[in-house]
Amino acid sequence: MAAPSTTAPAPPGRRRSVTGTRRSVAVLFLLPALVLLGALVVYPIGYSLIRSFYNANGDGFAGFDNYKAIFTDDGIRTALKNNVIWVVFAPTVSTALGLIFAVLTERVRWGTAFKLVVFMPMAISMLAAGIIFRLVYDQDPNKGVANAVWVGIHDTFAQSSAFPNAHPGRESPLRPDQGGFITTATVHTGQTVTLPLVGVAPDQMPDGARKAVAATADPGKITGTTWQDFTRGKGVGKLGAPDPSELGYDGMRIEAVKNGKVVASTKAAADGTFTLPAAADGAQLRLPASNFKQPYNGVDWLGPTLVTPAIIGSYVWMWAGFAMVLIAAGLAGVPRELLEAARVDGASEWQVFRKVTVPLLAPVLAVVTVTLMINVLKVFDLVYIIAPGSSQDDANVLALELYRKGFSEGQPGIASAIAVFLLLLVIPVMWFNVRRLRREERR
Repeated sequence: MAAPSTTAPAPPGRRRSVTGTRRSVAVLFLLPALVLLGALVVYPIGYSLIRSFYNANGDGFAGFDNYKAIFTDDGIRTALKNNVIWVVFAPTVSTALGLIFAVLTERVRWGTAFKLVVFMPMAISMLAAGIIFRLVYDQDPNKGVANAVWVGIHDTFAQSSAFPNAHPGRESPLRPDQGGFITTATVHTGQTVTLPLVGVAPDQMPDGARKAVAATADPGKITGTTWQDFTRGKGVGKLGAPDPSELGYDGMRIEAVKNGKVVASTKAAADGTFTLPAAADGAQLRLPASNFKQPYNGVDWLGPTLVTPAIIGSYVWMWAGFAMVLIAAGLAGVPRELLEAARVDGASEWQVFRKVTVPLLAPVLAVVTVTLMINVLKVFDLVYIIAPGSSQDDANVLALELYRKGFSEGQPGIASAIAVFLLLLVIPVMWFNVRRLRREERR
């Protein structure tokens, strides 16, 4: 027969936890963390709350004036509007891409390598990512990758002009007209016309351009030449007539205009010569503006209109990998029997994804989305670095406006009010996340 236990129950004032640790010992170990939490979190929050009710100098009580400024100041209202755009689109797009990547990478052999590549941007700091995308969105297609691709696609379907800088020289028979040039006098059949221009660098002439030649007269038509009337060297070459070293404007469009209407048109040959039919008799010859349009330089990604979507794109590039990894972990725990049962019942892959996979992943998707929403409300680095000075007001967000008010404009009261307002926005989202996590733990 076993001997009765001789261990006495712990006194009421000295209760132990399930691990046998005394409460006093636990508090002692937690004390450094509590001190740091109070110094780095509680105190700043409390001080910001108090400071938000004082004026810029901190010596006068301002009441709720600083909070009123949040909804009346144009800069803060723009920041608030942009924050709404960020909260709606950035977490949604990142989570959606993460879900797609997680599901599709399960079906390929190199899925792990793909996940590694997509997750790699998370290892880059916001500062480095901002510098990278500032270069990606550069307006110059020779520097910015985005515009280099966009211009390449555009020029495949709509070739830019080869003569953007061409213009009449001295003693020219042409005058400006609606972005192009037109002859000052009318032309008639049997006449040869010269249309000299200057301003195109030799290395920018069309590849097919040949040595310009004088046109041969034709009694029933109008002929002429359009060419680069410039020869290097002082006193070299004859003005108004093709010289041996001068090239014709291959592909230049010429229109015959009567009473404001185009009655005939043609394009110059490789040597610059052209021929117009008898219908052009008595017309003026016009080189239309399409000959001189500037090369397409792409999209102004960092202009006032697109700067916010462009910065959101850089954020998605960084955080889609984070969403993918968390969703992939949740997907690994989905019972395969349910998926196979749905397929056996005749469901298509899209139906399995939409009606089985997504509902089972709903808790994970909610956690990822809410986590990204909290992160987005604090975004500062990307906006500050990517948006140029001319567009920073249009890309403004609350965290950036807080910095500007507090450190650039000398209004710490309003900056504190913005900080408190941001805290109030984050608290409901955090509360939702904590509730969901506790609900999952109870299951």
